[in-house]
Amino acid sequence: MSHPSLIRPCSVCSRVTSTWCSRCQKVWYCSREHMRSVRVTVVSTSTDSRIIQDWPQHRLRCRSACDESVSPMITIPPPSAPEYMSVSAILFPVHEAQPEFITVECRLPQHPSHDQCPVPMLRDYFDVPPDNIILTQGLNGETIRYPLHVFCSPTALSVATPKNRAIDHITADQACKPFSGNVVALKFRGTYLLTYTDAIKSDLVHLSAYFHSFR
Repeated sequence: MSHPSLIRPCSVCSRVTSTWCSRCQKVWYCSREHMRSVRVTVVSTSTDSRIIQDWPQHRLRCRSACDESVSPMITIPPPSAPEYMSVSAILFPVHEAQPEFITVECRLPQHPSHDQCPVPMLRDYFDVPPDNIILTQGLNGETIRYPLHVFCSPTALSVATPKNRAIDHITADQACKPFSGNVVALKFRGTYLLTYTDAIKSDLVHLSAYFHSFR
């Protein structure tokens, strides 16, 4: 192939030429004889001088310019399925007299960071996304080592919904305000509020104090 605007020395004899290898477009030649060779060996005797051509070696290195210009295909893996963790939580059921321990599935964040916490799956207990409050102080205002995450219905304080019997029982009907609908409490693993751990029976003391004093 010839390109008049591109002038390079012949790879065989260094003579200036505009002819190249049409396949790889990287090697230049001044003649058809040299076209078949990348490098040559000149053999001189008293009677002749000839070029030993080296096309077999050039053929091994010669690659199409189109092949090299094609970018490798990048395979993007499919998004991974959500991962979950299970913890024990405390349910205050609206129609039952006693709180009970339940297992709550929490969806882990796909890209964990310092401000992301697992998301509790609470559809079985609330018809709409619940309100929530983080309880950091317990009885007599003492700091809770493992804060509690309390979820309740947005209409929890509405007089139009059934009162929560379990909260009435645990507070001996002495709560400042009656709660309505279900209430679920999860327990944080620590004060950084990054993940949950299993709630235990002693957590009911702090929850009772909260329901007593809530205004």
